[in-house]
Amino acid sequence: MTGARRLLALVLLACAYPAQAATLAIDMLEDSGDARYEAHRLDEALRLQPWGRPAAGAEVAVQESRFAAAALGLSLTLDRDSASGAAALEAALRRRYAQGVRFFIVDARAAPLAVLAQRVRDLDLLLFNVSALDDALRGPQCQPNLLHVVPSQAMLDDALGQYLASRKWRRVLVLRGPQAADRAQADSFARSARRYGIETVATRDFVPGRDPRQRERNDVALLTAGPDYDAVYVADSDGEFARDVPGMTQRPRVVVGSAGIVADGWHWAWERHGAPQLNARLRKAAGRRPTQYDWSAWMAVKAVVEAAQRTGGADFAKMRSYLRGESITLDGFKGFRMGFRPWDGQLRQPVLVTGDNAVLAVAPFDGFLDPRNALDTLGIDARESACRRGDGK
Repeated sequence: MTGARRLLALVLLACAYPAQAATLAIDMLEDSGDARYEAHRLDEALRLQPWGRPAAGAEVAVQESRFAAAALGLSLTLDRDSASGAAALEAALRRRYAQGVRFFIVDARAAPLAVLAQRVRDLDLLLFNVSALDDALRGPQCQPNLLHVVPSQAMLDDALGQYLASRKWRRVLVLRGPQAADRAQADSFARSARRYGIETVATRDFVPGRDPRQRERNDVALLTAGPDYDAVYVADSDGEFARDVPGMTQRPRVVVGSAGIVADGWHWAWERHGAPQLNARLRKAAGRRPTQYDWSAWMAVKAVVEAAQRTGGADFAKMRSYLRGESITLDGFKGFRMGFRPWDGQLRQPVLVTGDNAVLAVAPFDGFLDPRNALDTLGIDARESACRRGDGK
């Protein structure tokens, strides 16, 4: 190689890989006290529950995005911090914030996440919720610094409501568990049922377990006896009771909700829009089949990198404005261009209607319209929202 060619090669290399690239730092905060990750629960692999920590999804996204970040002169980094409870998570966040991190992916249940978001309102940062479905986080507990990548419970129930209506299964028996989360889930489905003209023929409370003294509340056949219905909706936030309902009902009827036909943000059997390739990468990284939580962590990183690309760098104010603006377009391998809703920070996205081993349909369904965006037929729209962030950003 001549001296001139060698010099040109060095110049091109220096342009492609700056000596002191700016850092685009992301931190993943995990609540180590989260009961969803206890070993016995992970072994059960229940529907709609995490099957492992979703950090592998974020790691895959970082690997995929490093070249795009380098083209902007940025070094993309991902760190993980684990702490138990809101106070400890806040301490970890503030330590990373002092080191320059502005984007935080949070894997925690709703209660500590709501407290954390409230306590760090004074900081210029964005939190990405990747595992809490609770509607309250998008409503009365919403915060200006909190974006929701994982679908809300309302979105999942609207997908099921549209599916039931499209199949003309309009009479539904609801089985409701004893926990507050079960009641919130049943209330969410009741809202969707009203929206799509579905009649709840009865709501019956169940209790988990095999206690013979409570047979009328733990025996599926007894719980599902009585007036006729087209489908059984099970509101079971833990999923342990729900898994025994399909095939055990008094009548041969379809089961939906927490078991049977389930609305989900992602599924390992999704086969369109590049999903098989993504699922293969997620499965290799996690050592198991991916869930909506893994996809959400992957999507959170992709959103941050997309914001950097669209704004031309790592300026936090510009990136936040893009992420929270109406011009945002994100590709999550689900066939729709997606973005965060300005009124509550929820990611607009299609929802998969799934069986155990297959995707049966994709919501929104034809015929369900919204004047703004068809994806807004899923979940709480601007007119319904109880979110009053008042952030002005």
